[in-house]
Amino acid sequence: MFGLFSISKILVTAAIILAVWYGFKWLGNRQEIQKQAAKEQVRRGAGASRHSTGEPDIEDMVQCPDCGAFVPDDGRHRCG
Repeated sequence: MFGLFSISKILVTAAIILAVWYGFKWLGNRQEIQKQAAKEQVRRGAGASRHSTGEPDIEDMVQCPDCGAFVPDDGRHRCG
């Protein structure tokens, strides 16, 4: 009757349970760090591409009086 719950079996079972517990905890933390790093990389990448060219993402468009095409309002349009 007492052979079923020996101290060595209890310690091995507890060690296995702790190893699994800390393994899942480590994997969860690792995934969270990877998610944060990916978000930071996307944030840095989007900010760098927008500001590195010096041009805004959205431009006002006006209709060209000569050809009727809608072109950016910066005067670079030449009708052909």
